[in-house]
Amino acid sequence: MHIVTGKNRQQVVKNMKPLLSLILLVTLASPALAETKLSDIENLPLMTDNGAISLKSMRGKTVYLDFWASWCAPCRKSFPWMNEMHGKYKHKGLVIVAVNVDNKKSDAMQFLSRIPTEFTIAYDPEEKLASSIGLKAMPSSFIIGPDGTIIDRHIGFREKMIPEYEESIRSALGLEAGAAGP
Repeated sequence: MHIVTGKNRQQVVKNMKPLLSLILLVTLASPALAETKLSDIENLPLMTDNGAISLKSMRGKTVYLDFWASWCAPCRKSFPWMNEMHGKYKHKGLVIVAVNVDNKKSDAMQFLSRIPTEFTIAYDPEEKLASSIGLKAMPSSFIIGPDGTIIDRHIGFREKMIPEYEESIRSALGLEAGAAGP
């Protein structure tokens, strides 16, 4: 057994970072959804400013289901991109629903006053849907196919991953890979 002292503690921590990052990534990307069937949650009501909707009501469409919070910095970056995807693919059958998990709707409204949206906003302040779907981090997005199956998911939002995110949407819509425009 090796005892870590103050002098070599920084080196040990530095050497452990890649391992800890890998453990965190594996934990966040674990197939929690394998335990959760979409049919178990598709009837949960999602409250919007225009009334309740459900995932079941969106069958036949490709759904980009995003979970976000007003305090989430990457969420601020993802909203303009989701607006762009909505405009680009809504006529191809894409529906974007961004589910806010703030405890107070006023926090979400303040966020939305600075970053307007063109897609559906739903509210899950008690995190019923979020916990049922196995949410691990903010933002998290799930691509749900027209038959109601979860095709893909993204944990976090990184600008360098935008081409990959869009390709997941295009694939779910049955569009040719890498083709320019819808």
